[in-house]
Amino acid sequence: MSRLHLGRWLVAIPMSLLALATIYPLLFTANVAMKTRRDYILDRFGLTDALRWENISTAWNSVGMGRYFVNSLFVVTVSVLLLLLFGSMAGFALSQLRFRGSSALFLGCLAGLFIPFQVIMVPLARIMADTALIDTYPGLILVYVAQFLPFTVFLMTSYYKGIPPEIVDAARIDGNTVYGVYRRIMLPLGTPALLSVGILNALFCWNDVLMALVMMPSADHRTLMIGVTSLRGQYSDNIPTFASGVLIAAIPVLLVYLFLQRQIADGVAAGSTKG
Repeated sequence: MSRLHLGRWLVAIPMSLLALATIYPLLFTANVAMKTRRDYILDRFGLTDALRWENISTAWNSVGMGRYFVNSLFVVTVSVLLLLLFGSMAGFALSQLRFRGSSALFLGCLAGLFIPFQVIMVPLARIMADTALIDTYPGLILVYVAQFLPFTVFLMTSYYKGIPPEIVDAARIDGNTVYGVYRRIMLPLGTPALLSVGILNALFCWNDVLMALVMMPSADHRTLMIGVTSLRGQYSDNIPTFASGVLIAAIPVLLVYLFLQRQIADGVAAGSTKG
């Protein structure tokens, strides 16, 4: 029993420290958001003596955070839906359908994972400007889909490879077309993976700054993360207001983890045992 308790403590202590290191930045940001500018300058790490919600109101109204929030919500929603549609269809085709060049096509998708956005940023911006897609919602959505589609295809292909091909063959014998097999069989079976991939892609798009900054130079079309960065500039150092903006941007992510943590864990566990 002593060895068992010792082993549990050896696991619990590092995990507790890791959890504390993860939670502390959020608590520190929330604490700073409740301070005045003077209180922050005098004592950065001390606890606030009152809850000053006016900082959040100032951050929300000063640079139009409400408009940026709606912009991000629209762009992320459409991008994730398109990623799930194209990623699940490609994953089904690459894992279950037999056609020439499928392996080369899958390797081509994997190669897209190793190309960072910084490498293609300049030529992509010029192409988008030439096609009148710069500073438009369809342009940013197209960039998100192109950037994160290889990741989605990889995970969906890996998941669908774990589904026995006999299920697909039986569905085809029953008279289902390829589209029918995809819609009636593969989509319901792939729900755990689709949910996990959808949440991950939503977080990627929501937290993005660089792609949105390149594609959306106009102030009216900016996303929420760009709005947060504009709260602190060269001549502005109101850190409590900036922390309030960061807190506003973090709330949707926290809600996703709070209400979908079981689905995320189930999807990741299911994906890790497939293929």
